Amino acid sequence: MPNIPPKANRRWRNCFSPFLYRDRNAIERMFGRLKDFRRIATRYDRSATNFLPTVCLAALVSYWL
Repeated sequence: MPNIPPKANRRWRNCFSPFLYRDRNAIERMFGRLKDFRRIATRYDRSATNFLPTVCLAALVSYWL
């Protein structure tokens, strides 16, 4: 279910939760950072056993170093 903030000049305002929007935004930014690594964005490793450690390593480099 989408959770997009309404425009300020709209008459009818749909329901909007800033908490859900913040969590969704954090997840989208995380995937954006992971896709900066070419190997993950193009998915060179086709098997799940090789792809998961690559994603973990990229997350480690992206967030901790």
